[in-house]
Amino acid sequence: MDRFGILFRGVMGGQPTGPQPTGAETIQKLCDRVASSTLLEDRRDAVRALKSLSKKYRMEVGTMAIDHLVRILQTDRSDTEILGYALDTLYNIVCNDEEEEPDESEEENQQKQEDDMGAQFTDKFVQEPENITLLLTLLEEFDFHVRWPGVKLLTALLKNQCAQVQGIILVSPMGVSRLMDLLADSREVIRNDGLLLLQQLTKGNAAIQKIVAFENAFERLLDIITEEGSSDGGIVVEDCLLLLLNLLKNNSSNQNFFKEGSYIQKMKPWFEVGDDNSGWSAQKVTNLHLMLQLVRVMVSPVNSPGATASCQKAMFQCGLLQQLCTILMATGVPADILTETINTVSEVIRGSEVNQDYFASVNAPSNPPRPAIVVLLMSMVNERQPFVLRCAVLYCFQCFLYKNHKGQGEIVATLLPSTIDANSVSAGQLLCGGLFSADSLSNWCAAVALAHALQDNLTQKEQLLRVQLATSLGKPPVSLLQQCTNILSQGDKLNRRGSRVQTKVGLLMLLCTWISNCPIAVMHFLHNQDNVPFLTGQISENLGEDERLVQGLCALLLGICIYYNDNSLENYTKEKLKQLIEKRIGKENFVEKLGFITKHELYSRAAQKPQPAFSTPEHMLFDHEFTKLVKELEGMITKAVLKSSEEEKKEEEVKKTLEQHDSIVTQYKELIREQDSQINELKEQMTLLTSQNEKMQSTITQQLSQIQQHKDQYNILKLKLGKDNQLTGNQTDAAHVNGLQPEELSQLREQLEDLQRQNQLLQTQLTEKDSLITSLKTEGVPSAEGSTSEVTVLQREVELLKAQLQSQTAEITKLQSEKQELLRGSETTAAPGENTEKIAELESRLSAQTAETLKLKGEVKTLLESRETMEKDLASATSTAAIAQAEQSKLQQEVQESKKEQDDLLMLLADQDQKILSLKQRLKDLGETIEDEDDLDSKDQFDDDDEEEEEEECDE
Repeated sequence: MDRFGILFRGVMGGQPTGPQPTGAETIQKLCDRVASSTLLEDRRDAVRALKSLSKKYRMEVGTMAIDHLVRILQTDRSDTEILGYALDTLYNIVCNDEEEEPDESEEENQQKQEDDMGAQFTDKFVQEPENITLLLTLLEEFDFHVRWPGVKLLTALLKNQCAQVQGIILVSPMGVSRLMDLLADSREVIRNDGLLLLQQLTKGNAAIQKIVAFENAFERLLDIITEEGSSDGGIVVEDCLLLLLNLLKNNSSNQNFFKEGSYIQKMKPWFEVGDDNSGWSAQKVTNLHLMLQLVRVMVSPVNSPGATASCQKAMFQCGLLQQLCTILMATGVPADILTETINTVSEVIRGSEVNQDYFASVNAPSNPPRPAIVVLLMSMVNERQPFVLRCAVLYCFQCFLYKNHKGQGEIVATLLPSTIDANSVSAGQLLCGGLFSADSLSNWCAAVALAHALQDNLTQKEQLLRVQLATSLGKPPVSLLQQCTNILSQGDKLNRRGSRVQTKVGLLMLLCTWISNCPIAVMHFLHNQDNVPFLTGQISENLGEDERLVQGLCALLLGICIYYNDNSLENYTKEKLKQLIEKRIGKENFVEKLGFITKHELYSRAAQKPQPAFSTPEHMLFDHEFTKLVKELEGMITKAVLKSSEEEKKEEEVKKTLEQHDSIVTQYKELIREQDSQINELKEQMTLLTSQNEKMQSTITQQLSQIQQHKDQYNILKLKLGKDNQLTGNQTDAAHVNGLQPEELSQLREQLEDLQRQNQLLQTQLTEKDSLITSLKTEGVPSAEGSTSEVTVLQREVELLKAQLQSQTAEITKLQSEKQELLRGSETTAAPGENTEKIAELESRLSAQTAETLKLKGEVKTLLESRETMEKDLASATSTAAIAQAEQSKLQQEVQESKKEQDDLLMLLADQDQKILSLKQRLKDLGETIEDEDDLDSKDQFDDDDEEEEEEECDE
């Protein structure tokens, strides 16, 4: 009996009778038992049996049992044991990991079949998105036998169908959060497998990466790394670092979150390497390598410049750069870690002035101390050093000089005669030594490094022309420029053909970078009579495939000599060089050879990223920055060579015109800047004035409100005073009724007579005014303008008289109040002398009132004379009768208004008469005789004027 039959008998029970069932039949019976059994124990035993058969009979179990297993996950949620068996079974049928090593002959085919089978069952499981949602729900179960197989199953599903499963988890509510909880599990095996699950989940999905990062993943992962011993930790540290790389690489949002969360500072302890660096374990090397990659991810040249600069600044401030430089200069560090550290330092300092200055100050722990740059350059030009290490040093030197004019000047200065120190080795001496070394790789690296010292720096290009080299004893020194061309022309003497090409390419890249955009360097290059014939000879020859790149670079160098030529050398002007090309090479052939550069395969590789990454030294032909120069110059040189002299003249004229226009535009720009500054000043002044105006307006508003408050208070006081006077008058009347002294009665009679006289005078004046108005109505107006002016004058006079009448009325009221006071004084037995003095004062005021009356009569006379004058003017204004009629109607309307005002005055006089009559009646009741009213008018008018003056003083 085979093993399967024994297993089946153990599961189903009983003794075997007859032929034994096949594997498929047994699995089918187990599936039926899972589907039909009502007892949980029976279903659990059947699922356990399926689990034990799932590895050997993977296809059969996956085909027949997968739906039953999913149903178990849905219905038997209360039993953790059966859930664990079902999850383990599903994991076995979708997982592609083969525990037993197959035979070598069958390994490839077996693995392919396993992968296909796992993908097939994964597709079937994932077809229903609810299955993934169900699996996420089960992961919340804390029981180990459920959670652990659930984690493994979901990880296997992600490996087989990553994008599809990621999409389902992404739209599932709290799906990512449930998976993040795995990192907080106290059981290490679940936490570690959770790390593997998150690695698969975050691959290539930026949305999930952001969610995981904002679920506090950085904090948890860094804590785990610290707990596990940082770089000295085991495989768990490696898994954490791989997950961090997934979260940060090519994800600017997470990188910014990592920086803003101050997690860069927490990376510094990772790189604290002691003095004893012997015996590094393979795991430590792997961990530190991943840690360095994390640093590079944050400062990668492909990131946005702003983000890279902020990370570089943070790394310098927290001391991370200093820690990396310590590893760089330490002894005993493994070669691959040292290489990756150099690459990391390179990108931390690239384009950062502060970091570049710090790196320039780093010294190696040697005696005497040497700058770190010099020590690194020694490794670069040493052919016994590993190739990858030399490439890393070159990259570090390039990053140190990137956008660093100060550093470029310091490197070039070490080559100048005035700064050469015979007792020490400088960077310039090492570069020259590598440039003229017998090792072609050293030639290429030194040439590229020196070219970066001249990149976009016209001053250093001119300074480097001063460098003189002593070639041999007894011969005069040769300039560095000339020595480079000499090596080019003598390159055929080198033994190895590939090495010759590499050396030529390096020197040609150096020369092209040196003389581009530098007319003085072009003149120095053309001054040597052998250079142009060498270049034309190289371009015109029919060489092999390896030499075509050299021909293209020679064409580029000759094209630069044409484009940046200032025509200072008579034999090599732009026009003569183009004629030489046309005769010896041909313009079309020249352009074709120039195009060989960009068509080269290694050119495209070098143009992708700044770091020189080459598989073998023979592939080290192009530099990244040089590819930018070629892209910039190729089109310009092609146009310059193909253009005729007439076209060049036209272009020069156009250039001059454009320069003139540019100068005009510059002038206008300056004028606009001045106007802008003036406008800004005026705006500032206007803003200041506006603020001042607002303050003044607020002050005025406050003052107006205060004035209104004072007015309201004054009116309230005035009303109160009027009520008090009324009450006082009533009391005085009561005193009169009760009885008065004879002196008081005589005073009252005198006052009454004065009031009557004043009333009579007002009546007379009013009658005169009425007669004057009537005459104006009947006689007409002499002219439009004259009548208007005269009527205006008369109207003003009427208003004046009205005001005087009002003042007299007020004076009468005042006299009445004084009379009441005198009566009160009599009641209090005041001395008779006091009343006599007051009567004398009233008489003086009466005389003043009489004079005022005479003055009014004179004014009435004047008005009558004005009327006579208007009658004379009427005779001379007959020609303007039509206009006068219109004006007359207007004047009549004004006269009616004046009449209305007079009616109002009459009403006031009527009130005054009524008061006088009441006083007379009271005197009659007291038994006194009433005198003539005319005698009292003047006295009343005098009293009214006095009362008006006192009222004005009170108002003030």
